[in-house]
Amino acid sequence: MTTEFLSLLCLEKLPKPSLHAWPSSVVESRSNVTLKCQAPSKNVTFILLKVNDSGYKQEQFLTEDEAEFHFTDLKLEDAGSYFCAYKTTASREGSESSEHLELVITDKHDELEAPSMKTDTRTIFVAIFSCISILLLFLSVFIIYRCSQHGSSPEESTKRISHSKLSEQVAAEADLSRMERVSVSTADPQGVTYAELNINALSEAASDTTQEPPGSHEYAAVKV
Repeated sequence: MTTEFLSLLCLEKLPKPSLHAWPSSVVESRSNVTLKCQAPSKNVTFILLKVNDSGYKQEQFLTEDEAEFHFTDLKLEDAGSYFCAYKTTASREGSESSEHLELVITDKHDELEAPSMKTDTRTIFVAIFSCISILLLFLSVFIIYRCSQHGSSPEESTKRISHSKLSEQVAAEADLSRMERVSVSTADPQGVTYAELNINALSEAASDTTQEPPGSHEYAAVKV
């Protein structure tokens, strides 16, 4: 009876352990990391395995309930998914596997290049945007200048033409008036007016009547 009971205990599956990384599961190349596997009992043999790598296996027998697997001078090929298990001296089979732990190893060279590439891209974008803005500004100034030279509307052009014609007409009338004054001064250099000429003509006609023979006096008077 006792032997059968012990056999049943041996056949029971052991609870699974836990696995975590210290200081972090994401580390840089050439750095160090420790994977810690913890079991619910002591005096066990801990086993560390790697997914998709049947040849990888590490074992530790400890009287404590936690084992530490140290990784030094990490390389990119050390990255991958790890899990652990344990077995006791009384058990014939190992425990259930722990949850998988993904170990990520970053390359310092890649980390330095990534920000540099982002900075270069941002600088190129800013330069292109600035050039386009300056080009549009110059184009706008050129269009405004051309519009101001040719006039903004047909109505303003018509008004300017009408004003120009009116100015030419006023100038022509002024020239005509000056020409008339010049012609008058040339024909009568002594400044005698037409009214004075008419009075002189009447006086001469009156004096002529006294010298005419009798009989022609009435005719001369009527003639004047």
